[in-house]
Amino acid sequence: MLISELKKDFPQMKILLNEPLKNYTYTKTGGPADALIFPSETNEVQAIVLYCEQQQIPWMVLGNASNLIVRDGGIRGVVLMLTDLTACEIEGDFLTVQAGARLIDTTYQALNASLTGMEFACGIPGSIGGAVYMNAGAYGGEIKDIFSTCEFLQEDGTVITLNREAMAFSYRHSTVQDTKGVVLSATFQLQPGEKKAINERMKELTFLRESKQPLEYPSCGSVFKRPVGHFTGKLIQDAGLQGLKWGGAQISEKHAGFIVNIDHATATDYIELIAHIQEVIFDQFAVQLETEVRIIGEERP
Repeated sequence: MLISELKKDFPQMKILLNEPLKNYTYTKTGGPADALIFPSETNEVQAIVLYCEQQQIPWMVLGNASNLIVRDGGIRGVVLMLTDLTACEIEGDFLTVQAGARLIDTTYQALNASLTGMEFACGIPGSIGGAVYMNAGAYGGEIKDIFSTCEFLQEDGTVITLNREAMAFSYRHSTVQDTKGVVLSATFQLQPGEKKAINERMKELTFLRESKQPLEYPSCGSVFKRPVGHFTGKLIQDAGLQGLKWGGAQISEKHAGFIVNIDHATATDYIELIAHIQEVIFDQFAVQLETEVRIIGEERP
């Protein structure tokens, strides 16, 4: 594997070798990436993807690592973090933003332009690329509701434009989850609004989030998808699991749908606790909890 050659072949890029991913994930857990790369231009993303494909080096994109768990063994090959790709343009009712921009920041760009429709996302900590990838949503809104198009880099290095129909959005899913590639940017169609009203709605949703979610601890956000006919947090409460500690991880005492890192938790603590919750909920209520959080990487040798 030509990981050691990357710095020589791409001297202009920020490339960190054997870099612990716990320094970047929202859970503060995760083993090392063989190479962690921070492209500053979309053509750099394209160049790295082509290089990896030609050299048969495994590669993947992390977004901003908010709704995922990286196993303690880390990730082999190249990991791309797009957090330097944050450019935003507004033309009429259309807002186009690069994949590495934070969704929360983008909602304030919309606010400043007096555009409404994106308020639901003002508390979602993921990146634009990640939000499109998983059709992120909250408080009755989803990305699909405002999505127009995205620029998608395929593994062969070509860039295509995908419209809403091509994305086949469903609950926490889009077609790009089933295709190897990279969301480079997305365009959202919003509506003209009254800035004061937009701001008030965002303040209301921010208050709800801060009052209900355990933002004072590292976490991966909502761990499970909402099962049909049930609320995950209530199931966990009714099973008597809220507050349960597993190593350094704990089912949040503030919101049972969250697992927080209270004492130097490992990814293994998280993963074992998730499995335990799933087992107990199925045994007690015959409900199969499906993870919303992505679990990636390798177990520790």
